[in-house]
Amino acid sequence: MAIRRRIDPAAGRAAFERWITAGSEAAAAALPRPVIAMAVRYSLEELASRAEGNSVEVRVPPFGVTQCIPGPRHTRGTPPNVIELPAELWLALASGKISWEAALATGKVSASGLRADLSDELPLV
Repeated sequence: MAIRRRIDPAAGRAAFERWITAGSEAAAAALPRPVIAMAVRYSLEELASRAEGNSVEVRVPPFGVTQCIPGPRHTRGTPPNVIELPAELWLALASGKISWEAALATGKVSASGLRADLSDELPLV
């Protein structure tokens, strides 16, 4: 089953590529907030479409959240498998600029639950 896209894939891909080609970390962080938001939302939708499921919730505050990875469906309260991280780190993971293990080592990723591992799903490009 295909996910319902909330943003235009072409516009999202363009924002994501703009973040990737920004060069330095400082240049990427200096992109306009709407570009970063679009890149995050696009990449979360891509993750959800490639790893369809509801067993892991990925949160990138304040820009977006998605559920992915096949497994038991979560329906109420706080999900048992949650990954939360800042936008710049999420985009680095999604683009392949950093590995899952290196991202965890930064201490900026909160990953709880047995299924809270995106190493098999990333990078998206």
